Amino acid sequence: MIKNLKKPVKQPTISRVDPIVSVEDVTMVFNIANERLNSLKEYLLKLVTRQLFYREFKALSNVSLNVQKGDTFAIVGVNGSGKSTLLKIIAGVLEPTNGRVRINGRIAPLIELGAGFDFDLTARENIYLNGALLGYSRAFIDENFNEIVSFAEMEEFLELPMKNYSSGMVARVAFAVATVMVPDLLIVDEALSVGDMFFQEKCMDRINTLIDKHGTTLLFVSHSIEQVERLCKQAIWLEQGVVKMSGSAEEVCEAYSKSQ
Repeated sequence: MIKNLKKPVKQPTISRVDPIVSVEDVTMVFNIANERLNSLKEYLLKLVTRQLFYREFKALSNVSLNVQKGDTFAIVGVNGSGKSTLLKIIAGVLEPTNGRVRINGRIAPLIELGAGFDFDLTARENIYLNGALLGYSRAFIDENFNEIVSFAEMEEFLELPMKNYSSGMVARVAFAVATVMVPDLLIVDEALSVGDMFFQEKCMDRINTLIDKHGTTLLFVSHSIEQVERLCKQAIWLEQGVVKMSGSAEEVCEAYSKSQ
């Protein structure tokens, strides 16, 4: 149960007309070296002598989608289909090669396990570090610190360096920090695939509370079709960086499952 959730700063009013996420003809191309380089010195030598050759890998090709405020929206597809790349572009971690992304609201991203943490620091220190990266003030973290720790169930391990944490323990802290405030848009990429089933259920309950009681928009990626069908109403199916299908989560998940 979420208690006393509040935003650290006053947010602008979101238009009911404009989508909270607008992705327009986004293409993402990565340059991949044709040979393996074992050191920075070797890389620089190849670069200076113009012997550094790349091949292009198109992770996304002319992807467009709109997510309306209050939507629960999923992205499905096999590994390498471009799901995580698209989420990173939406979250502002990556800049697309072509196309445009517009976000209308505050984002709470849970994209890559361990992102925003320094694993040589303790969990206590990382709560403040990760919170600062999400735009929380120190006063806001002070006020909500006990709520974060209680939700993550990490009271006994606060002074332990996070390099000693399991992936499930890291996910607990990351989820608790990201969802202690009410975001306009919650982005979740496989964050619920680690840890024990009881904590996964706890996370699901919090996500449902954010959606049902606070109107949070959810953008969700998971290999679990059951989770997608349980949480989301709309979905797109990415295949080799291209939108193969979009529509209701039920229809998209059914078509995707039959293709496997």
